[in-house]
Amino acid sequence: MRSTGTKLNRKFFIIPALVLVLAGTLVIVRHTSQPPSTPTPKKWYELGMMADPILDQVLLFYLGEAWTKMTDINECLETASRIKKDDSESWSREWRKTAERLHALGDSLRSKGHRKSAGEAYLRAASYYRATMHRHMHPGSPEIKELTEREIACFIKSQVLLETPMEVVSVPYEGVTLTGYFYRSPRAKGKAPTLIVHQGRDAWAEDCTYIADEAVTRGYHCLLIDGPGNGQALRRHNLPFRPDWEAFIRPVVDFLSSRPEVDPQGIMLMGMSMGGFLAGRAAAHEPRLRILIVNPGIVDWGEVFFTKLKEYSPELISLYHTSPAVLNATIGIAGRLSPFLLWGLTDTMWKHGVNTPSQLLDSMKSFTNLEGVGRIKATTLVIDAEAEEFGQSKRFYDALTCEKDYILFTEEEAAPLHVQTGSLALASQRIFDWIDEKMKR
Repeated sequence: MRSTGTKLNRKFFIIPALVLVLAGTLVIVRHTSQPPSTPTPKKWYELGMMADPILDQVLLFYLGEAWTKMTDINECLETASRIKKDDSESWSREWRKTAERLHALGDSLRSKGHRKSAGEAYLRAASYYRATMHRHMHPGSPEIKELTEREIACFIKSQVLLETPMEVVSVPYEGVTLTGYFYRSPRAKGKAPTLIVHQGRDAWAEDCTYIADEAVTRGYHCLLIDGPGNGQALRRHNLPFRPDWEAFIRPVVDFLSSRPEVDPQGIMLMGMSMGGFLAGRAAAHEPRLRILIVNPGIVDWGEVFFTKLKEYSPELISLYHTSPAVLNATIGIAGRLSPFLLWGLTDTMWKHGVNTPSQLLDSMKSFTNLEGVGRIKATTLVIDAEAEEFGQSKRFYDALTCEKDYILFTEEEAAPLHVQTGSLALASQRIFDWIDEKMKR
């Protein structure tokens, strides 16, 4: 009886720490590296509008897209005002209401012949459908399939009605066909360089539309596409993340190289957020890339993940190494106490194609590029930010043996956050000026 009591005490000692762990690590959007129990002065970019600081950061992400016309500020703020801190379902429910309102507005405007206005409404509706899924309590549910198809339909209609130079393309990948968005630059003469862009853990290819817009105005073609674990590749085809990202990028490069308007000697790759690790891994094994941009640079994503876990709860790491079955049971109990924890676990395991927390931690060990960074041949831009938490940009930069550059975004220039959330204008300018300098030599 004493032994059983000891186990129960240990479980309930760990539960509060686990809630904090998931709040700061598994979601991968928290913008402070300090444990939640350590009080820190509030920064100007901490909105304080949501009870959950993680959702506060996600709200800033969608506010930041207003610069690109993918959202509008007051639509985001009004939606946020309806989200209740004690109702875990309210985030997805309220964003869906906003998405459906803008979707209906687009339909109405199109029926009246207002093509541009309809396109803009559909573009925002697509963003709000993605926001609905950003923190959905049932990520593998049939509703997600429905929302995904609505998001894709709205996005494609927006691009057609706005007369963007976008073509929906199909890229063969291991027995399935992945949908991508190919933007052909009207300024390109003959075969032109082409930029591949993908995201990481949370965002979708469609969130990178502003990058495609910038690319085509500068004479580059651009392909936005989701790989395994990303956006619609996960939700349409049930493809989880894989560490050997080159298995995804190779057929993408094959596809682009076969297109008559693409210069096969000028293919570039940009990876955002966790995509900074994935793109770096792919570039270590795909020699046809001319330029690589990692935002941020990440040498070992598994190490980032485990480091964050250890910061918040050393007991969790110890339990993982000594008693995986107890770990799984313990987090299961904690999940019943905290809907947020339950969502974080469910969402992350779903994206990695595993069934238990211990399997998730096992899988993270394979997300490493320790031996690969030094093999990258593409001219590389490594992006960093003063308030970056999840990157290893200086370490990545130092490990490179190819031609390389490093850009640090700072608080002084109002761009200190992970992937320059809320600072997309400055980020686009500096990144594409760098591309121009490298490609025009």
